[in-house]
Amino acid sequence: MDASWIRDLCLSFPAVTEHVIWGNDLTFKVAGKMFAHAVLEPAPVWLSFKASAGNFYELTERPRIIPAPYLARAQWVALETKDALPSTELAELVRDSYDIIVAKLPKKTRNSLVTMRPPRSRRSKARNCR
Repeated sequence: MDASWIRDLCLSFPAVTEHVIWGNDLTFKVAGKMFAHAVLEPAPVWLSFKASAGNFYELTERPRIIPAPYLARAQWVALETKDALPSTELAELVRDSYDIIVAKLPKKTRNSLVTMRPPRSRRSKARNCR
């Protein structure tokens, strides 16, 4: 996984925009709200994203995953290495981050976006995390 992989993933979601900020970092937003941030130059973390309350605590107990600097109070996590999570699980978590942000948008804004994916069942979620 690298910056181009995460870029392709994030831009595959409906209505996502990409912004270069803080010099050489990529931030991905939906309706002006950030849901993922990738650092392109060597740094203590390479990717940060919003997590659900339950996932935040579970993820930060894993090695190489920490509360995101400056955003931990908003339940963001940061990956210290590119191999901190398997690519399939990371893709699912980044999509969850997108969905969390979209769910908090005003109804009119949400309705203007392309239809979100249907909710996953517990069974299919467990299968995707292997």
